Amino acid sequence: MDEPIAVDRLQRDILVPQLESFLAAAPDSEGRAPYIRLRQALDRLLIPPELAERLGAVTEVLLSSGRVRSLYGPGAELSLWSLFQKTPRGREIARSIDGANTALQRLIGQTIQGVSVVARGPAAYALIVQTAEMQMVVRFEPAGIRLENVEVGSG
Repeated sequence: MDEPIAVDRLQRDILVPQLESFLAAAPDSEGRAPYIRLRQALDRLLIPPELAERLGAVTEVLLSSGRVRSLYGPGAELSLWSLFQKTPRGREIARSIDGANTALQRLIGQTIQGVSVVARGPAAYALIVQTAEMQMVVRFEPAGIRLENVEVGSG
């Protein structure tokens, strides 16, 4: 995406203290530079495209840790989630969800004969759905959701 990401005041107010804490703890001045630029962009409420991935990484950490909800409440969490969805990482996850939903449409009208969940590794799980016509394996992992396997005629 080549367009800047607009940030509202609530999102800025959530992100700024978190960035400042990170900057205070980061000793490497070269590593700090993109975070300093992100901090400055937050003051302008407009994140340039070259900082969109960095914004996504910061918001993802804050959301996945539960820190935003515990410090600011569910409304702030929702606001930050909407911002995350505008980042490259957020858009990538949305595409993976759309792909999984498209794959799951194949199950409409079929009788489910078996459903199970298995672990594929730390933070990686697979949903296995069996019908008379197919077996579908949908994988859930931090990178997103994807269709892992479809076997036709396996039910």
